[in-house]
Amino acid sequence: MTIETMTTKVHTVGSLNEVQREVMRFRGEGYDPHNIFVLTHDKDRTERIAKNTSAEQIGVTVEGVGTAIANVFRSTGDELRAKMRSLGISKEYAEYLEGEMDRDKILVIAWGGREYKEDEYDDTIYYYPGYIPF
Repeated sequence: MTIETMTTKVHTVGSLNEVQREVMRFRGEGYDPHNIFVLTHDKDRTERIAKNTSAEQIGVTVEGVGTAIANVFRSTGDELRAKMRSLGISKEYAEYLEGEMDRDKILVIAWGGREYKEDEYDDTIYYYPGYIPF
C-alpha cells in the first residue's frame, strides 16, 4: 500500500505514553514517519510531545503557505481547526476535536498523504475512539 492510498487515522489520547504507543503502531502499519503528527491546544506542549515521541508537527509543507500565513492572524482554536482541515478532517470533526484538545487531550494523526483545500474533506478518516460529534 502506498502512502497516497493509506487511510488517515486520528486517535485522541490522554498521555505521553499513549502518544508513543500510537506513533509506534502507526509506523508499524507502514505510515511514513513524516506523516505522523501530534497536535495539542498549546504550541509548546505540541513541540515537546513531538520531540519526545519522534512524531511531527503540522507545518507549512502540509498545511500550505496560505494557511500558514493566515494562521498568524487566527485565534488558537481557528489555527488548530485550519491545521486539521488541511489533513482532510471535516469542519464538524475539527470543531469537536478542538474541544477535546480544550480538555487537555492529545491528537495523534497518521495522515494518508492527500492534500485538502478549502471545504474538501476526507469522509473515510478513521477516528478513535469512535464517536459522532454532531
